[in-house]
Amino acid sequence: MSTIVSVSRTIDAPADAIFELIADPAQQPRWDGNDNLAEAPAGQRVHAVGDVFRMRLIQGPVRENHVVEFAEGRLIAWQPAPEGEPAPGHLWRWELEPVDERTTRVTHTYDWTRLTDETRMARAQATTADKLMASMDRLAALSES
Repeated sequence: MSTIVSVSRTIDAPADAIFELIADPAQQPRWDGNDNLAEAPAGQRVHAVGDVFRMRLIQGPVRENHVVEFAEGRLIAWQPAPEGEPAPGHLWRWELEPVDERTTRVTHTYDWTRLTDETRMARAQATTADKLMASMDRLAALSES
């Protein structure tokens, strides 16, 4: 079984517009295809590696998301962790490649290669390409409108 799941598609929107929806955690529940995110406080827009944003899950717990890759308008990746705990080893990544001024190739990846917490394995395995594509499709609907 692969521990890296990745999907790509072209979205009819500029990279900067798409990136704003991803880099602003308050927007993420609007496009989350896993239907796992409840809310994030406003004012947490990501700007650099090392930023941490907090998100409340639908089931109630708060996750601290540690940004580990960042290039403004092009790349963002984070490792979620229970509040006040180290990241258990999974990563969410978004890569944006402008095709032209109004079209962007977007790749969404979930990588659980380094996941060590056995209690999270079933959920990681359930994060399939169709779940990632659901996020991508919702993101496209929001950014193309």
